[in-house]
Amino acid sequence: MAALPAPTDHAARYLVRAAVLAPSPCNTQPWHFVGGDGEVLLYADPTRSLPLADPDGREMVISCGAALFCMRLAVRHLGFQPRVTVFPDPAHPWHLATVRWGPYAPPTADEETMFAAVPRRHTHRGPFRPDPLPDALLDQLRLHACQEGADLYTVSEVETLRQLALLVREAEAVRRGHPASTAELADWTPPYGSDRRDGVPLHAYPRDPDTTAFAGRDYAGHGRVGHPGRGACVTRPTLGQVVLLSTRHDQPTDWLRTGQALQRVLLTAAAHGVTAAFHTQPLELPGPRRQVRRSMVGGGHPQVLLRLGYDHGVPRTPRRPVREVFTQGHRGPWADRPWHGSAEQGSGVGA
Repeated sequence: MAALPAPTDHAARYLVRAAVLAPSPCNTQPWHFVGGDGEVLLYADPTRSLPLADPDGREMVISCGAALFCMRLAVRHLGFQPRVTVFPDPAHPWHLATVRWGPYAPPTADEETMFAAVPRRHTHRGPFRPDPLPDALLDQLRLHACQEGADLYTVSEVETLRQLALLVREAEAVRRGHPASTAELADWTPPYGSDRRDGVPLHAYPRDPDTTAFAGRDYAGHGRVGHPGRGACVTRPTLGQVVLLSTRHDQPTDWLRTGQALQRVLLTAAAHGVTAAFHTQPLELPGPRRQVRRSMVGGGHPQVLLRLGYDHGVPRTPRRPVREVFTQGHRGPWADRPWHGSAEQGSGVGA
């Protein structure tokens, strides 16, 4: 007879089930969790990275930060304070955080609202409904980002939107014109009928990636023989509300902080029926990212570019089961590898 999991194993799996619902670039799900002795260790999994789109691992760490925030919320939902240590061991740089159980403390109404939104949050690709977002909600999202150590900028001025749309389009054209980049994207675009639990499936993206002024990822291969079209007018309400998430510095600790701020913003938005579309192509390339930094985020480091709005009911992308991302008491074989990137590069998110 197989041994039953220990109670601490049940608690760890509960945290991981919430964590895996976080967003990641191309739905790569680049994380691994290790349970043991009343704690859960979060590792970035470089075997699921995007070497061309995310050469420094910045977006991979942001994704893991989003998963970390879900773990924190799960601990709060169970009525305890999470005790989080980030980058606890310099000798193991892929070990991003350790979550332990702190003292009993009932969750707040706000935390419960965010936790209830964890399974509902999903990424949208394409135009939004024309309904504008309430100013009060945008103020709330700024506050939530600030509470995690990041800044959320709303972009509404037409000329600034045009500049961003141009940067997105030009960066996307670079990717579509690079055969290795298109092959990397195709690796994470499962074919029709696939039973894969990662990547971006057919139902999750439009056939035409250029249905808005901000060019989309070309998952369908629609534009790989050419360049993005000019897209829709930036003043059309179907663009949604454009926002930029930034941090004061640009080190791995800031990327992990960004992910937690991102997920906090996304879950608060999801609780109000609002979804996000990711357009971080210009943040993947050093030149455009510097341009965004100089002109749009007050000298901070831009980390994530989003459109927020009301979608038409898009299904979530799949997730790998807990048994594939969680082990009890031992790390993956890659855990001792040295860190491979530098903050001088850039990257892109969203699933």
